[in-house]
Order: sequence, then structure tokens, then C-alpha cells
Amino acid sequence: MRKYVALIMAVCALVAITAVGVAGAAGGETPVTVKVGELELTANGGFSPTTLSKTKQTPIELKASGEVKLADGGHPPAAREVIIEGDKNAEVHVKGIPTCKSGQLQATTTTAAMAACKSALIGEGTTTAQVAFAESKPISVPSKLLLFNGGEKGGKITWYVHAYFSNPISGAIVSTVTITKHPNGRFGTLTVTKIPQITGGAGSITAFNLKIKKSVNGINPISAKCADGKLKVHVAAKFEDGTKAETEIVRACTGK
Repeated sequence: MRKYVALIMAVCALVAITAVGVAGAAGGETPVTVKVGELELTANGGFSPTTLSKTKQTPIELKASGEVKLADGGHPPAAREVIIEGDKNAEVHVKGIPTCKSGQLQATTTTAAMAACKSALIGEGTTTAQVAFAESKPISVPSKLLLFNGGEKGGKITWYVHAYFSNPISGAIVSTVTITKHPNGRFGTLTVTKIPQITGGAGSITAFNLKIKKSVNGINPISAKCADGKLKVHVAAKFEDGTKAETEIVRACTGK
């Protein structure tokens, strides 16, 4: 059961960092849906402000949401790995933001996690996962999401995603997310998350929403510039059944 919850949190962590690819779905534009066979992945969200400097990084508040489903309404396969390349015109900043250690979040409720690491909180939201055990109907499991800063060392930024499930699955899980610089043409950051294998693939994320704060103790976790009127992110996801979904999402911005 604990492995199932770990799967949920690993995927949620990925979702948070997909947003860091900057504005995978900008405000006022329609959601983006990728279809591979029966599998459908939909991403949406927004950022503010939408008018950014052409040359200087501008702090932004970022919102992201998404849904994973099968076209026939069945239980979707579990994600196993996601690789994300973020636009080179976006940056992640953690220097000066208080940090939290994984050990401070383990085996804690949402309330206890906030008490231990509130000053390091950089984002929050909710998620819903679906569990489909053999010979039983799928169960939807909701949870609060908390995103904490773990700091930066050796050029690698660490974030922690915490969730506490109380019903019908009980327990807390902490997932670690890492972000590194990745000069590659249009892209400048790279996030790779491997999701633990679950026997039978019983648990799958079906929906999420997340907001990353514009300012934390006077520091701006996410910023971007609009050098050429657009921002881009590339996402590749691999699933338990061998399915691979891959796309590049481009959104317009206004430079000044």
C-alpha cells in the first residue's frame, strides 16, 4: 500500500516540475490533450503576470492542472518515468528561501508537515488518484499537496512534495524532485523522475492542481522573460503498460 502512495506522490512531483518548464498552459488558452491509443493526458493552467520583460527575469505565480484517463473510462495505467525539458527563458530560484529536510516530513500529517516546514513552503494544491485492486471497483483517493524547498547543492535544486492520505488509504509519503541546468537549444532545465514499480500497477494519478507562489520570504521561486513572444516545454512520459506519450507545448507571452 505504501508503494502505491509513493507512486501517487512521484507523479505529483513531476506535475509540479512540468509547470517549471514554464507555462505549459498559459492563461486564457485552451487545455492541451495528448492521445496515445486509449490514453489521454490533458494539461492546463496559467501564470501571472503574462506580460514579461524581454530581457530581464520577471517573477511569476504559476498554476497548473491536469487529468489522465482512458477514452473508454477504464482504469489508466500507472506512470513509470517522466523526463521534462523546460524553456531556457525560465529560471528556478531557491537561494534565500528557507529549506526543509525530508526527515522533517516523513510520517507526518498535513498539519504536522506545515508546522515543521511552513517557512519553506513554495506551493500547494490537491490531487486525486485511482486505485483498482483485483475484483473490486476503482477507488478515488484525494489528498492535499504541499511543495517544499529542499535547497540547492552542487548545481542541483531539490524540492519535496508531501501528501497525507487519511481515507480509505492512511499514511504520508514524501517524494523528492531534482532540477538541473540543461542547455539544449530552446531548453535550459531538466527534470527526471523515476516512479517506483507497483505490482500490477494498482494506483494511477487521475487529476491534480498546483499553485507555485510568486514570492516566498521576498524570494521569487519562478521567473521568466519573454524574449521572442513564446515559452516552450517538452514532456515525455512512460507508463506501466509500455505506452509512451511525448509532446512539446508552446504558449504565447507578451514582451515589453
